[in-house]
Amino acid sequence: MNPKLMGVVNVTPDSFSDGGRFLDAEKAIAHGNLLAEQGAGILDVGGESTRPGAEEVSVEEEVVRTRPVVEGLAGVATVSIDTSKLGVAEAALDAGAAIVNDVTALRVAPEIAGLCAERGAGLILMHMQGDPRTMQADPRYGDVVEDVKAFLAERLEAAVAAGVEEERIWLDPGIGFGKTLEHNLELLRRLGELRSLGRPLVVGTSRKSFIGKIDGSGVGDRLGGTIASSVLAAVEGADVLRVHDVAETAQARTMAAAVLG
Repeated sequence: MNPKLMGVVNVTPDSFSDGGRFLDAEKAIAHGNLLAEQGAGILDVGGESTRPGAEEVSVEEEVVRTRPVVEGLAGVATVSIDTSKLGVAEAALDAGAAIVNDVTALRVAPEIAGLCAERGAGLILMHMQGDPRTMQADPRYGDVVEDVKAFLAERLEAAVAAGVEEERIWLDPGIGFGKTLEHNLELLRRLGELRSLGRPLVVGTSRKSFIGKIDGSGVGDRLGGTIASSVLAAVEGADVLRVHDVAETAQARTMAAAVLG
């Protein structure tokens, strides 16, 4: 068990987790440097919040927010751009990003697949029911794990058909994106079933509201829940853990690996 750590660098005024603390490019770059020092091998830069009900951001504004941060961090660690917009993805790859992290799995901008194929970039495809503005309205599934698995298999096939090399694609079950508390817990319990898709799994539970629904914690008090859910996800087969608190997660990963041998 040795998952990579993906550190979150939000360049937004309205993120659920850090609400604009790193909207300034210099602060965001400094934060990314710190996360890399703490053990993040990937830095995920995002310029638009995907929290429930978040306001949409124009391509131009998202590029203004993210491009200088990507440029500043490209030599520090592998940089991924968290976007579903073709123009933002293209600008970020021009600036040194190596991965596009698309929470819509190419449903909004299928052209991102061609861009990644042309540039030899990595691509993360995430499951989400609905969109960030509607996803938590009333999420329903037959069997959440089977439904997510089928969706990711179909999106993987679409990306490969568009020219993306399969070995460059990672899959994310989308914890907290169009799921109830029980849906999230079921996905974490049965995460291993997604490994049959044959691609690395990215899991992000960090500071998410399902933790607070279990223990009543606010967004700033979910470190313990984040670490527990992240380590358990790693045990079940997560290859990448997307987290805000890199140092603490790195320590927990090291300890869990030592105990498990």
